[in-house]
Amino acid sequence: MCRHIPTCPTASAPDHLAAHVVTSHPEQGWSLLCNGVVIFEDTGALLPDGEVEAPHRPNPEGSPVDGPARVPAQRRLETAG
Repeated sequence: MCRHIPTCPTASAPDHLAAHVVTSHPEQGWSLLCNGVVIFEDTGALLPDGEVEAPHRPNPEGSPVDGPARVPAQRRLETAG
């Protein structure tokens, strides 16, 4: 639980990425926020309930895209049936 004053947003809050970093591993490309959210260098996130947030960093104009576009897991499950 967050012990900051004022408390950080919960993992389910729209501004959950504003929580404080409790541990950072830049060599591995991720950090843990005090609300349990794991954020990644590519701007994606993993929420404590297992939900995945796709990276939202804009692709610089003219830059090639590395590999195929990533589709969020929930979208893949909806279209697989």
